[in-house]
Amino acid sequence: MACTQNPDAHITLLGGDADAWTWCKQIRGRCACSTEGSVIYLETDGARTPAVREGDAFRATISLSEGQNRVRAICQHPDGERFVSEPVIYTQRLRSRPRAVIHIAIHDGVVAFDGSASAASLVPAPITAYVWTARASNPAPLVLEGAEGERLSQFVGPQLVVEAPAADGEYYVSLLVVDACGRSDRSTACFVVREGSPGLVAWERENTAWVEQAIVYGVVPHNLGTAGFRSVTDKLDYLRDLGINAIWLCPINSTPSAGHGYAVTDYFELRADYGSKADLRELVNQAHDRGIRVLMDFVPNHSSSQHRYLQDALEKGAESPYYCFYDRDEAGQPTHYFHWEHLPNLNYSNPEVETWMLEAFNYWVREFDVDGFRVDAVWGVKQRRPEFAPRWRRELQQIKADLLLLAEAGARDPYYFDHGYDAAYDWTDQLGHWAMEAVFEEREGIVERLHAALTNEGRGFHPDALIFRFLNNNDTGPRFITRYGLGMTRVAAAMLLTLPGIPCVYTGQEVGAEFEPYKTPGPISWEDTHGLRDYYKRLIALRKEVPSLHSRRWLLLDVGQGEVCAYLRFSGEGGDPVLVLLNYSGDAPEITLALPPEGRSLCEGDALRDLLVGETLALDGSETLRVPMNPWSARILRQP
Repeated sequence: MACTQNPDAHITLLGGDADAWTWCKQIRGRCACSTEGSVIYLETDGARTPAVREGDAFRATISLSEGQNRVRAICQHPDGERFVSEPVIYTQRLRSRPRAVIHIAIHDGVVAFDGSASAASLVPAPITAYVWTARASNPAPLVLEGAEGERLSQFVGPQLVVEAPAADGEYYVSLLVVDACGRSDRSTACFVVREGSPGLVAWERENTAWVEQAIVYGVVPHNLGTAGFRSVTDKLDYLRDLGINAIWLCPINSTPSAGHGYAVTDYFELRADYGSKADLRELVNQAHDRGIRVLMDFVPNHSSSQHRYLQDALEKGAESPYYCFYDRDEAGQPTHYFHWEHLPNLNYSNPEVETWMLEAFNYWVREFDVDGFRVDAVWGVKQRRPEFAPRWRRELQQIKADLLLLAEAGARDPYYFDHGYDAAYDWTDQLGHWAMEAVFEEREGIVERLHAALTNEGRGFHPDALIFRFLNNNDTGPRFITRYGLGMTRVAAAMLLTLPGIPCVYTGQEVGAEFEPYKTPGPISWEDTHGLRDYYKRLIALRKEVPSLHSRRWLLLDVGQGEVCAYLRFSGEGGDPVLVLLNYSGDAPEITLALPPEGRSLCEGDALRDLLVGETLALDGSETLRVPMNPWSARILRQP
């Protein structure tokens, strides 16, 4: 209301209506109508909070409730006159819900799950139900202790005790907690049985089993068809037949323009041209029905410059409630990397930004059951806030223990494997530079360059490093086949699918599609003009069927041929070796190779089997292998 003694005097709250990503929010304002002895306070839906005055400015930290919070500032004079600001609405984006927490203990073959540490919601409402369920895909049914033969489908109570099953593998159990107001939360935990003995999973250095055998297909929905998510759903049977067990969706959040969508305007909404949330949910469900996991490409480093938070900050400056949501330079301007002026960096020193991003990640896991994330430009978050990753990992893993978290960052940096990521990119020490980008440019010296790329210049990798390997992705420009031809492509594809790590086949790669992702806004041709699809299908099948080919154990060999790369793959200590030979030339050399101890068993017997082409090679009984190679060819050799 106006001050009657001075029409120009007023009290106002700064910033205007805003979202809140915290339960306690500091509010600032100005008052030009206070006098000696006057009191300023904030009124929030009837609750009063005294303000701290600093000249004409004041501030107060208020508690927010779910939904919309109507806030007014009031200046109370000693004579009873009151001056009231226009109201500001703070919309609480967080939900007051209980928090499911699971602790696991193992003793004498019994696994005890304890959910009693689960926390009630901020609005006082006790937890009234604890409901446990076992995942249907567990290696064996879980049996309640003392109820021999009884299968666990659902159990009610804060603690659950089960007998450890004999079958090896990972066992997942979920806890749903419900409070007196009907609000709920779910958490999932895992234990593992190895050689008949139960144990806990050390997630800081172990990956879930499916990650170790993942074959990822990079999906650009608009390159698959014109129906967005429905086009991807229609392609799932094709991908399952190819042998794919995980898809990586390029960014699907709201974006101001077409293309790949790395400029996000809303982390909780989808880009309209891809379809509705119901379409995405159907895609995830249909993928899961086919044994295919779904990964989202998520962009936590920056938002679009068109995001309403930045636009508000540009309009109102430091008075904007979102001004500190963005990282700023000494001049107060939003920072960005490279030429990405349209992609301002988020400020992870602001707790609200951390919470905002955590809630966004969690949302897609809780509500859509996605199976993990390819985390875009995460090297930027690491530079500005390295402490964020462990908290992020813990929160996500509490919801779904078997997520894949893939860093778009170099696997040569040990940080990512020490701070919660399962895998990272096959890059050099330079950001965005593929480790093999110069390997295939010319034949001479190709094997030496390959060895350097595969061994990190001989320095090795973090012992837990799982490398995300690719020939094509969204950033590699013209496709590999366009740059290097069909012969080189066939040999490199065999390498991709026989090396340790996580192989990625990118949109259309298996049919030799030639396009550039950032320059191709519509569907590509899926005609298999080069006859590559069956070749990829065979390689993928071998990787899945032969334990040595999806293990982490391998050994590079020197065959003395400048264009033939060789390595051993084996699944255990000296067991079941497989020899991979890759001829990156149009010549047809005969390879003479004395195998090290790890592969010497390959020389035993009368013959070797080429698993890729089905050919049998006779052995002469010596400890030296002689293997003829066709031009531009690969061999995958094992004892019959």
